[in-house]
Amino acid sequence: MRKPWPWPDALDAVIAAPKHHTLVFENERVRVLDTRIPVGDTAPVHTHRWPAVYYTISFSHFIRRDEQGNVLFDSRTATGSRPAANWADCLPPHSVENVGENDIRLISWELKESEL
Repeated sequence: MRKPWPWPDALDAVIAAPKHHTLVFENERVRVLDTRIPVGDTAPVHTHRWPAVYYTISFSHFIRRDEQGNVLFDSRTATGSRPAANWADCLPPHSVENVGENDIRLISWELKESEL
């Protein structure tokens, strides 16, 4: 059993960053989000409560920062290949800035059953 989620619902991606996260489907087991971050835009601080598979439709370099603005990850420094699909565990409060030349577009399948 997972620990209780420590962040408020107001930080959920769909609520805190609705311009960038669209709910495609949701039931008691899964939630599917369509994420779009235009070139030069920043998705404001938000969370992802459930672990998910992220499928990249359109990649662009990005910087992920924590809620204080500290850099957590800069894709420009990553080495190796970039697979189309990736696994990510729950994400605490963070923002994402698109610093590349393309819009970012992802589809994510958040697995709610991980709470059971």
